[in-house]
Amino acid sequence: MEIQNSSVRRPDHRLHRQKQDDSHLAIRQWLNIIFMLGAIVGVILYFLADNPTTGTIIILVAMVFKIVECLLRFIH
Repeated sequence: MEIQNSSVRRPDHRLHRQKQDDSHLAIRQWLNIIFMLGAIVGVILYFLADNPTTGTIIILVAMVFKIVECLLRFIH
């Protein structure tokens, strides 16, 4: 007996749709990797550099990659 609408069982219909239909998945993953690396480097430079402006600029550029990734997710 399978439980259909229960909080015990996680709904997996979204996972199947994403794996089958997402033609932008590889691009989105690369954009996320670039974002994460940029954010880490930006935070490190923000706290360790004499001038935090460089870290702030790197974080803002990394956020542009995340915004592009989000746009691809919403378009698809």
